Amino acid sequence: MRTRFQAVLAVALLFLVAAGSASTAEKTFGPFIISDDYPDLIILNGEIDVSSALNFRRVLDAAPNAKVVALNSPGGNVQMGLLIADDIHQRELTTYIPKGSGCYSACAYIFLAGVSREVEGELGVHQISSQSSDLVGAQLTISDIIDVLGRFDTPPEVMSVMFKTPPDDMHIFTPEEIVRYRLNKTGAANDGVVQQDPAKSASGLVMDAPRAHSSTSEASLPPTQTSDRPDRLAIYTGLDLFGDDIRSVRVADAAECAGQCGALRGQCKAFTFNINPAIKRGPNCFLKSGYGRVDGNKVAFSGMLLSGSDPDPETFTLGTIDPQDALFDDVDLPGGDLSSRPFQQATTPLQCRLACIDNNSCIAFTYVRAKSECWLKGSVGNPRSRQGMVSGVKTPRSFSPATVIDLN
Repeated sequence: MRTRFQAVLAVALLFLVAAGSASTAEKTFGPFIISDDYPDLIILNGEIDVSSALNFRRVLDAAPNAKVVALNSPGGNVQMGLLIADDIHQRELTTYIPKGSGCYSACAYIFLAGVSREVEGELGVHQISSQSSDLVGAQLTISDIIDVLGRFDTPPEVMSVMFKTPPDDMHIFTPEEIVRYRLNKTGAANDGVVQQDPAKSASGLVMDAPRAHSSTSEASLPPTQTSDRPDRLAIYTGLDLFGDDIRSVRVADAAECAGQCGALRGQCKAFTFNINPAIKRGPNCFLKSGYGRVDGNKVAFSGMLLSGSDPDPETFTLGTIDPQDALFDDVDLPGGDLSSRPFQQATTPLQCRLACIDNNSCIAFTYVRAKSECWLKGSVGNPRSRQGMVSGVKTPRSFSPATVIDLN
């Protein structure tokens, strides 16, 4: 790999040294630097802010012959980093972290986007951090990260390390990990270049490359001879797979929950992870033998494992009564009952909620705690305050996978 890089990288190192001094040949676009003297090179030197993706588009227009992006950044805005990474991947640019430089946090997405890439300095990753309490938004951002990094053929072990490292910490990849996780690579997948085998050392001796035990790539779904589809993991936010549990455990995050499912090697077909941080005790990861009962829940993050014989997931619509924002304590919905008698099969608020979801004529319910009565409703009158009652209103929601990951 070194021979492929050495000419442009020598220029990159020289330019990085020179970048600290003003030059009429240099142009800056936010944290990006280009020079007329080195038309093949773009330098990222600084924080990735909310304007960085636009500035990168500007620098690409100003340097249309660029082939290498040299990186030295503490990171910054996640979404901007993903957009820049996508542009790099589309342009089939090379990414490089020179010796003495560092690429951390959101900068790592940019490095991993390189069609060819090499790290000689430091590459660091960790979980995303946010000052917002928007849990669904945070999980959507995670889905974006998984989707984008999956398109870059990022080893699942790298994503596992990323999602397991707390946001106030930083995992710096060691030289051994750089080899093991195939962080350096040469050539595009379709340019005829044979990529370097990450299991070979510099001396050419073959070594056993260790694997992270919690990677989702270990999900052993049976191969199929009847379809060209790969094994896939479809990830949904706000979707709860209710029932079919074979195991429930407490884990640190959704990535570890997916790893626990994969470790069961085919027994686990799906999982649901509860992303509510208020749940301090008890299991938050539910591993499933099937897809269970599909339900809406804003604090649920679910994955469905699909074999090659399974069709690609499609968008579907479901009438939901989300337990996070569609249930109302001490509220009665008078009138509109579907029957003159309460629904006998439901004796808890949960059963009453599910009974309404299952009934296409039901648009709401009221549960009377004192009598354990469930009243399913075809219309909703004016709500009124009544102690000891729980009411819920059904809302149609469409679900489609936030991302589908190729497990092969």
